[in-house]
Amino acid sequence: MKSELEQLIAAALRALQGTVLSAPVDDSAIVVERTRDARHGDYACNIAMRLAKSVGRNPRELATAIIAALPASPLVQKAEVAGAGFINVFLADDARANVLQQVHAQGARFGESQVGRGQKILLEYVSANPTGPMHVGHGRQAAWGATLANLLAATGHDIQREYYINDAGRQVDILTVSVWVRYLQQGGAELPFPENGYRGEYVNAIAQQLRRARGEALMVDPAALLSGLPADAPAGDKEKYIDALIERMQKLLDVATFQSVMRLSLDEMLRDIRSDLDEFGVQFDRWYSERSLSEDGAIEKALERLNNQNQLYKKEGATWFRASAFGDDEDRVLVRSNGQYTYFAPDLAYHFDKRQRGFDKLIDVWGADHHGYVPRMRGGLMAMGEAGDCLEVCLIQFVSLFRGDVKVPMGKRDGQFVTLRQLREEVGNDACRLFYLMRSHDQHLDFDLELAKSRSNENPVYYIQYAHARVASVMQQLAARELQHDIAVGLENTARLDSAHEQAVLTALARYPEVVTQAALQRTPHALVHYLRELATAFHSWYNAAVFIVEDAPLRDARLALALGVQQVVRNGLGLLGVSAPVTM
Repeated sequence: MKSELEQLIAAALRALQGTVLSAPVDDSAIVVERTRDARHGDYACNIAMRLAKSVGRNPRELATAIIAALPASPLVQKAEVAGAGFINVFLADDARANVLQQVHAQGARFGESQVGRGQKILLEYVSANPTGPMHVGHGRQAAWGATLANLLAATGHDIQREYYINDAGRQVDILTVSVWVRYLQQGGAELPFPENGYRGEYVNAIAQQLRRARGEALMVDPAALLSGLPADAPAGDKEKYIDALIERMQKLLDVATFQSVMRLSLDEMLRDIRSDLDEFGVQFDRWYSERSLSEDGAIEKALERLNNQNQLYKKEGATWFRASAFGDDEDRVLVRSNGQYTYFAPDLAYHFDKRQRGFDKLIDVWGADHHGYVPRMRGGLMAMGEAGDCLEVCLIQFVSLFRGDVKVPMGKRDGQFVTLRQLREEVGNDACRLFYLMRSHDQHLDFDLELAKSRSNENPVYYIQYAHARVASVMQQLAARELQHDIAVGLENTARLDSAHEQAVLTALARYPEVVTQAALQRTPHALVHYLRELATAFHSWYNAAVFIVEDAPLRDARLALALGVQQVVRNGLGLLGVSAPVTM
């Protein structure tokens, strides 16, 4: 509806060229929005106010001319000037009912569009370090990223979903040595566990897997392992201690054996992460390994590009990037004096590789604590000759999980965290997906466990799904009474859907395509959650005020057509959110 009205106004503006308007108006400048107050019509447009100064006309005078030039349309009952020059549009009654025809004709495709056609997007999300199970914070990123991907696909974008595996670097080394120490302890060795190691029960489980695979082959004398190491915390520096322990492990076992323990640990963690996400309904088109960047020469390729652009220099044996020239606080080291890459080098190479693969837009979903990294990454792309605005970073704020009034602590190192799997087992996938999406991603989320598990109207999952199930119940009642439903007759009698409740439901249905487009383009999946709740409210109010299965067959068919239309849109919307649409509750 919104796009049809924008086209009508565009036609009016073209008709005014050469008289009121001296130059054509770009159609993208025409924006039609729903009014907040029905007394002001169904839609409003401010194009007259936007053009008035450039054409030397009073905004109200220009709005009057545009209204006069509007082509006749069965959609529009009337249009009028309001305020400083708004154009308010009142829809014809038939236009509201027409949406029902579209819902039944398009079915599962209702709400889809091609507004993003031709834009190739790579959406990278979650990308959690494979050093522990997915926790509830990762779950929010997963739910948000997966839903945004669904919305982008529904609006015609060429979308690829990607998980970047951070399988190189110091954190993986720490996981490896943590597993080995647990392996040694399980074999009877008496030695302390490093303060900076990963302490979760999952580390014990991986150590047991290592023991099954290698038996006693990796056992060493604890004295040989600990001799000469710096003091660990609290007496010493836990960072220096863990680094020294890693180096000692590599020396005692040799690098190849160290790498084999690392691979086993990573394989076990990735198997768990993949399984967890798959059970959560989150899938990826590609799992991209950080290690592959070194193996395939992608890092060297990126550094070569920067060097050719004169964006690198040497200082104290290290290779520096002129990051300060692109808005960063200071220049950044890419290659240390010992020849090792900093974490920024592979990250930059990865994003350059994304562009080399032909993606127009790179959307990264990161945790909120990475906000300082955004200008650095964007500056790196610009330094390599890429457009800075090709990178869009969506920062996902933190999740606080509450059990009653008690906030649950989360910390991967000490093992005090609730995993995504534990949360799903407690409240269910549907509640997880929808609760994660209830608030904007840039707002902190308090996850109410008791509300998520409740079967009440205050629980938005239950409330929305109940609308879908209620329609199924009505159709079961129809069958039990051995009555038939003729959808064609129902659609021919939509004029009889004239009560205030029915008109409210029709208006809500008409909003769905607009909400999907808005949620995709503005990166606001929560807008779809709010819409579905509003649609459910309109439906439940109608359901409580009216009788659907009446003796008057044409009226019955019309009401059932509307109810089934609601069911279809609820099902479509829940599908985009990754939430099920049950027929019984």
